[in-house]
Amino acid sequence: MINFEEELKKFYPSLEVEDVEKAIYNQDLTDMADLLVGFVKEANEQKKEEEE
Repeated sequence: MINFEEELKKFYPSLEVEDVEKAIYNQDLTDMADLLVGFVKEANEQKKEEEE
């Protein structure tokens, strides 16, 4: 049988949408677009160096 008192002790309220949004946006995450931009910049720099 479920002990509701014990289950209530384990319960933590979920974050509000605004709090979750802040937590996500405050993390410095590199996504695929950032990686691709970096690769293109590196490739362009190497190409310029080879042309000189």
